[in-house]
Amino acid sequence: MDQYAVVGNPIAHSKSPSIHAHFATLTNQELVYSTLLGDEAEFEHQVRDFFAKDGKGLNVTVPFKERAYAMCDILSQRAKQAGAVNTLLMGRNGELFGDNTDGIGMVRDITHNHGQSLKDKRILILGAGGAVRGVLEPVLNAAPESVTIANRTLEKAQSLADHFDCLASSFEALEGPFDIIINGTSASLSGSLPPLKEELVNAETWCYDMMYGKERTVFLQWAHEHGARGADGLGMLVGQAAEAFYLWRQVRPETASLVETMREQM
Repeated sequence: MDQYAVVGNPIAHSKSPSIHAHFATLTNQELVYSTLLGDEAEFEHQVRDFFAKDGKGLNVTVPFKERAYAMCDILSQRAKQAGAVNTLLMGRNGELFGDNTDGIGMVRDITHNHGQSLKDKRILILGAGGAVRGVLEPVLNAAPESVTIANRTLEKAQSLADHFDCLASSFEALEGPFDIIINGTSASLSGSLPPLKEELVNAETWCYDMMYGKERTVFLQWAHEHGARGADGLGMLVGQAAEAFYLWRQVRPETASLVETMREQM
C-alpha cells in the first residue's frame, strides 16, 4: 500500500494522519499515512531513506521546512516564493519535488469554506515571518486591491513587501478600515495581541487568524469586540493538507465537513 508521512519535531501531536486517513476514506484511496520524528542531525538522510524505501510523499513541518526546500531538485513557484517546503514527492526520474501548500490552503478556506472574496479587497496582513511569507503569493494571485504587511519591526515588513511588490507599515502608521485582516503572527499562541488600532476594523471587516484553538483566539476576540466577523486557521490546516493530497493523488477532497467534525472534537 502507498506510504505517506509527516516529518517534524515534535510530531506526536500532529493531526495530519487522521486528516489524510479521512481524505483517503472520502475519496476511496488506499494508502497509509504515519508520523516520522525528525532528527536535527539526520533529517536529510531520513527524507532520502523514506523515498528509497518507496515512500510516495512527505509533509514537512516545524522546524524542517527550509531544510526540505534546500534538498529539492525541482520547486513549485509558490515554494520558491515562500522559501520553504511543506510537501515533498519523488518524480518519475528520481528528482525530489517540493511545494508549499500553506497559502493556497488558507486562500481556499477563506474563499470556499467561508465565502469571502479577496478580489479587489484592501487586505492587511499582520506579521512578517515565515508563515506570512508562505501565504503571500496565493493571496496576491487572488487580485486584491492592495496588500499591506504590518510588523513590529518595519524593516522586516518592508523587506517582505519589496520582494512581493506590496505595501509595508508599522502598526502605529496603519490607517483603516481594511476589508480583510489576516493575523500571521504567533501572538495568539501566547494569548497576546499586536498593537492594533480600533479604526482598522468596522462592521464590514472580515478577520482571519492563521492560529486556531478550542476558544476564540485573542485576535478574533478583539475583532468581535469591535464589530467585525472572522474565522480561525483550523480550515487552513485542513486546506493545506487537501492540497498536498491532491498533489500526491490527483484528487481534491472536500474539507468543510472535516473542519466541522474537528471543531466539535476540540
